[in-house]
Formats: sequence, structure tokens, C-alpha cells
Amino acid sequence: MQFIITGGCGFIGSNFIKQILHRSEVTEVINIDLLTYAGNRANLDSIESDPRYRFIQADIADILVMETVFSQAFERSRGSIEAVVNFAAESHVDRSIKSPHDFIHTNVLGTSILLAAARKYKVKRFLQVSTDEVYGSLGPSGKFSETTPLHPNSPYSASKAGADLLVGASHHTYGQDVVITRCSNNYGPYQFPEKLIPLMIISALNDQPLPVYGDGLQVRDWIHVEDHCEALWQVLTRGKRGEVYNIGANVELKNITLVEEILSYLKKPTSLITNVADRLGHDRRYAIDSSKIQQELGWKPRWEHQQGLATTIQWYLEHASWWEPLLQQ
Repeated sequence: MQFIITGGCGFIGSNFIKQILHRSEVTEVINIDLLTYAGNRANLDSIESDPRYRFIQADIADILVMETVFSQAFERSRGSIEAVVNFAAESHVDRSIKSPHDFIHTNVLGTSILLAAARKYKVKRFLQVSTDEVYGSLGPSGKFSETTPLHPNSPYSASKAGADLLVGASHHTYGQDVVITRCSNNYGPYQFPEKLIPLMIISALNDQPLPVYGDGLQVRDWIHVEDHCEALWQVLTRGKRGEVYNIGANVELKNITLVEEILSYLKKPTSLITNVADRLGHDRRYAIDSSKIQQELGWKPRWEHQQGLATTIQWYLEHASWWEPLLQQ
């Protein structure tokens, strides 16, 4: 089974590649990544020597390069590419507010080019890895289901919603075999330091102020990246064509509560918390209903929150050599 993975040097993509290479049925993984600021080849040092792994540095929105990549993969697989798994995306909301064009380029145009290449070269399945942010913001109750209308509130989530709609349209118009996943907030090893959990860990380790937006009462639904990757494999191999699957671990936490948990583990004072001006258009609450994937595919999260967070904090404590160079970018 040959897979084309885009954005495989990022946080979730790199974890997914390492997970699937443990499976004997996987014969080749082609990783396409432009290596922008959040793409880091060091994330995959442990599998660089695996003969089944191939890395290509490229922009998924470059139609000529994608044509070459897909045609060569088609020849090597003898016309039997198993799937494209599209992780490639600009993904940080703050950056999307400052530079929305970059997000449209990669997330919308790039996805469209990948879909066309997958159709041309008869790729069996296209998995679009999306986000719960496409649904917008929730009030104090309720959860996002797969039938919740899309209502993105940032340039980032709008670009991801646009990509999701293109994927769905490819199924409806061309009969392309596609599946879409929408996951809650991920955490775990190899997450870029600008994201909430690693940012708080690293700031606390250095006794620096921990910036918390607004009142810190925004609620997010958290899942360990390994649970997310296992869910992706289940959807990729067993999900129904044309369907959307929400992925979440039912761990809702206020941002301020999560930050306090990190400080407590590190035995650092809460006086390090510094409230800063809230993000423009900041969504108040996300919560995922993942009953569909659990009932249809039998997936369920394995990581308990306290264990997962403690393990993640410990990973950052033990891997300063990985994250310290990233702070210089």
C-alpha cells in the first residue's frame, strides 16, 4: 500500500507517518512538505533511514511539481496509489489574521490541485484532515456534530472550510472517493512552540510570562495526537466514502485551567500568568461530538487527560535540543 502524505513534517503529519510505518501493509510513504516555519524534518529523524519512506520538498499549490510527483508515484505503484492524506495547511489563527493570502494559497488552492492530481492518477481515496474550527463558535452548551453548518470565524478556519467544500464537491461532481475528518485541539510531542501547550510549557520553564488571551475562559476540547492519528487510520481504511467524521476525546477545558495545570506540574507560580488583549474574533467555545466514528468504526480515545498532559510536559522537558532551535526562527 502506497500513501502520499502532504505536510508530513508538521506536528500531526509526522506523528501519523511514524504510526503507520509500524504497519506491515504500508509499503511506501511519500511525504510532500514545503518546510515552512512549522515543518521540521527533525520530527522524522527516527524513520529517515526506513527504505519505505521518501521525502519531497515541494509546494502542494505548484501544479507542475505535483504533476511530476503524482506521475512518478503512479508508475512506481503500477497504477495503485492507495491514498492521499492531506495534512498540508497553514494552521495558526494569529498568523492568518496577519496574512490571510498564505492560507488561501496552501489550504484552498493546494487542496484543489491535490484533488485534481488524485483523480487523474486514480488514487483510491483522498483524506482531508480538517478542524473543528470550521464550525465556528459554540455557546455554553451543545457540541459540534457532522451536520452542524459551517460557520468559520477566522481566515484560517474559512480557508479550511473552503477546502472541505472542494473535497465534498469532488465527491458529488466526479464521484471521487473522499473522506473528511474534523478534529478538536491536539497536543503531544513535536508540536511547534507557538501553540498553546508547548508555549506555556516552554515559557514556564524559562520563568517567563505566560500570555493568556482575554479572561482565559475560552473552552477547547483536547485530544492526544496519537489518538487522533489512530482515528485517521480508521477513517482512511474503513470510513464510508463521501462522509465526514468528527474526532474528539471529550476533554473540555478552559484555557486558564489548562495553563494552571501546566504550572502545577512544573511547580511554577500562577503569578507567571499574564492576561493579554484578546485575539480578534476569538471563538469562545469548541466541543466535538465524536459518537459517529465511535459507533461506526469502533474508535475511541485511549489517552486519559492527566496522563497525556504529564507525558507531554515531560517530553518537552527531555527534548530541549528539539525546541530550542525553533525559538530562534
